Amino acid sequence: MSPERSLDGPRQGPVPDPLVRDPNAGFGFWILYLGYDLIWLAVIALLSPWWIVRCLRSKEFRRMACERLTLPRPALPAPDPARGRILVHGVSVGEVKASQSIVAALREGYDVVISASTNTGMEVARQLYPDLPVVRFPLDLSPAVTRFLGRVRPRWVVLMELELWPNFLRAANRTGSPVAVVSGRITESSFSNYRRFSATVPQFNRVTLFAAQDESYARRFADLAGSGERVVITGNVKVDGLRTGPPPRDAAWEQLVSLAGPGPGQNVLVAGSTHEPEETLVVQAFRRADPQARIVIVPRHPPRAAAVAQELNLLGDPVQLWTDLRSGAEVPDPRRPLLVDTIGELERVYGLATAVFVGGSLIPHGGQNMLEPAAQGLPVLYGPHIGNFTQEAALLEAAGAAQRVADAEDLGEQLSGLLSEPGRLEAMAAAGIGAVDGQRGATARTLEAIQARLRLD
Repeated sequence: MSPERSLDGPRQGPVPDPLVRDPNAGFGFWILYLGYDLIWLAVIALLSPWWIVRCLRSKEFRRMACERLTLPRPALPAPDPARGRILVHGVSVGEVKASQSIVAALREGYDVVISASTNTGMEVARQLYPDLPVVRFPLDLSPAVTRFLGRVRPRWVVLMELELWPNFLRAANRTGSPVAVVSGRITESSFSNYRRFSATVPQFNRVTLFAAQDESYARRFADLAGSGERVVITGNVKVDGLRTGPPPRDAAWEQLVSLAGPGPGQNVLVAGSTHEPEETLVVQAFRRADPQARIVIVPRHPPRAAAVAQELNLLGDPVQLWTDLRSGAEVPDPRRPLLVDTIGELERVYGLATAVFVGGSLIPHGGQNMLEPAAQGLPVLYGPHIGNFTQEAALLEAAGAAQRVADAEDLGEQLSGLLSEPGRLEAMAAAGIGAVDGQRGATARTLEAIQARLRLD
């Protein structure tokens, strides 16, 4: 599929110019943005007592709050004018990891700065890009955004999937930094919410390029932007960043196997990216499916680990923490559930699994990325709430690589059936790798679209 495919077939005529000035200037919009800033200030004033208490109690929260307000401004070297600087932004872990193939290609010719919003996103960004500057994305208040862009000084901005903030887009337009949304996706619920405010903010007409994952997302972007001329279909770059097959058998893998691996004859059941209260539901379902299994739980947010451990202990299934095993504070016991309380371990942990449950799906959260375990050749299960990953789920289900369950009880029943059919497990594993491999190529299409639409030198 050509990156310049439009919603109505191949593009005809010239590519639209990059947006390097404010397309929504005028007194009316000035009043609108003033009101938007005043709302932010009112919210900050209302929440300031809570913020102050949290800042006094937590050094990490204090650092995050200061970074979001750009106090102080990010410490960065000046951009190389001969190369030009590109800011690549991902909100949290998923978007930061999805950026890998794009960043790897862009950094060959440009200075790249990575930004993220959440603490976990920042931590993963530093792990993935140890030799690139990583900064916190600002709160969408005009002074904070102005300080941020004034320090980073990007010539171009790439936003992963969808992260549109009105003041940021306006400031990027005014500083002459064209914006691209890459691997763009927008759920039906988000689309409906954006449409209510499409005449005001966040103003999709400020974006130079929407590189959408598929036709349905492209049509939604075109509707919100008022035209399809800046929308192209390039595919999901997250797929290109996935390695198919098992993780590398390096020293870290050997440590993982020795500390977290199964006992003789045990299946390994992994639950990844879980949210409250999924951990207790999943452990109970896993025990019903296979009472002797090695269970590994990887919460989406590791700071919840202490609370999760307490809940599972109350169930009468006392857990071991990964940090305790790694430090030698405990001796590995495959009969007890293992709770991974660190960032950046999930991909490797998946490699231990006989089967995987992907969290955020038994509750109305919208699901998490189910392509990661499928790419490793693992049978995948998830719950009914996968609104944020409908295309990915449809791809795997059509290939026979994944199983959607109705609830926790159904998870136990479906998993029990799978474990009793080794041939079916093998077929699902092979189908997952095939489905992921068949979707590759989005990075090349996206880069071609970025170069053409943003006029990269």
